[in-house]
Amino acid sequence: MPIATVNPATGETLKTFDALGEEAVRERLARADAAFAQYRTTSFAHRAELLGNAAGLLEADQDAVARTVTTEMGKTLAQARAEAAKCVKAMRWYARHAEHLLADEQPAPDDVADAGAVRAFVRYRPVGPVLAVMPWNFPLWQVVRFASPALMAGNVGLLKHASNVPQTALYLEELFLRAGFPAGVFQTLLVGSGAIEGILRDRRVAAATLTGSELAGRSVASIAGDEIKKTVLELGGSDPYLVLPSADVERAARTAVTARTQNAGQSCIAAKRFLVHQEVYEAFAEAFVAGMRALRVGDPMAADTDVGPLSSESARSDLEELVDDALHRGASALCGGRRPPDQAAGWFYEPTVLAGVDRGMRIHHEEAFGPVASLYRVADLDEAITLANDTSFGLSSNAWTRKEDEQQRLIRDLVAGGVFFNGMTASHPALPFGGAKRSGYGRELAGHGLREFCNITTVWFGPPHG
Repeated sequence: MPIATVNPATGETLKTFDALGEEAVRERLARADAAFAQYRTTSFAHRAELLGNAAGLLEADQDAVARTVTTEMGKTLAQARAEAAKCVKAMRWYARHAEHLLADEQPAPDDVADAGAVRAFVRYRPVGPVLAVMPWNFPLWQVVRFASPALMAGNVGLLKHASNVPQTALYLEELFLRAGFPAGVFQTLLVGSGAIEGILRDRRVAAATLTGSELAGRSVASIAGDEIKKTVLELGGSDPYLVLPSADVERAARTAVTARTQNAGQSCIAAKRFLVHQEVYEAFAEAFVAGMRALRVGDPMAADTDVGPLSSESARSDLEELVDDALHRGASALCGGRRPPDQAAGWFYEPTVLAGVDRGMRIHHEEAFGPVASLYRVADLDEAITLANDTSFGLSSNAWTRKEDEQQRLIRDLVAGGVFFNGMTASHPALPFGGAKRSGYGRELAGHGLREFCNITTVWFGPPHG
């Protein structure tokens, strides 16, 4: 993929960028290494001040950077503004909380006395330059949720962003420089995916984090494993959305529309498989389909647009293949299932609800990265749980029920990194985020994400001599 801004609403190539050469990459790695040697000794108060500066600048830039995001990857302008605001919130959260979350841990003296220690504690120390391989779908948030904890822990960041959001990637490097972070503490590397292996194998790179496809995760994890370097992976998802008889069905259906079509459905944690109890199936399906049909598809810059284009022509083609396979094998489209007839240019796709999906269809097993929902009728809670877990993914899950016993059963039995009741899955700086099975490993956000790229160091003091 060329490094270029291609407007997905029109298909027009607006700007192209040359990839960094090998010598330029080496220079940036040397800069990161030198920056880490100094930055790791800075105080939490100083890092918090710099991150707070970055939050203030991003807040001031919100409208301008939102337009860049919308132009590069197609989300609606309102959603791009909301993404920028979420980043500001996360930066300020880490500026406030990182120091106490990384405070020395002190075991009771009696607990270590039998080891001959008069005192011992655990300290969290930074590991060094961390390579972040980030996707295009939330081009600000995905980076900030890595960078905020990494920089507050004393690490430095190397961003390899998706090739279709180069202007957003360069903005982020500029943002941290304007905030006062020393040169080299956060750098954007405009390179293609073929350069990742060489960067990750460089001795100066301590670890890596990746959000993206299962294929990309396998590649990065394999290289890092060969080099014995830590990785955190957040990969795909096919999140279930369970609706049981005690649910507020109307509210569940309204929320389901947003949960499936936010960001044009291009979200790992978007609800994708809707498992509805037979007692409320008809009522839910009617309200859900009506809500999906009512969405306005069009220019993502327009205030009245609900769903913008998909990010690329290939993204739409991939989605069409999944839908066509399901329809060919017996599923029915309750709405959508095609390109909007009034959109001659751009990579648009109608919000779609498929009924009658079964295990013989690709869409049952593969992630549908677009505004396409698979609707299932289930007989009881047991079938709902079995079907929910019938996937190689395990990122998050949603369940609508007011019954405590059902909630406890779902917490116990759903195999996922999150279980959200009577609401939509979302990421939040105070809560850990990550998945199970082939959705990846490790955690981002909260204290868990802050400690992922730390050297957890035991410090032990024996009795003084003399």
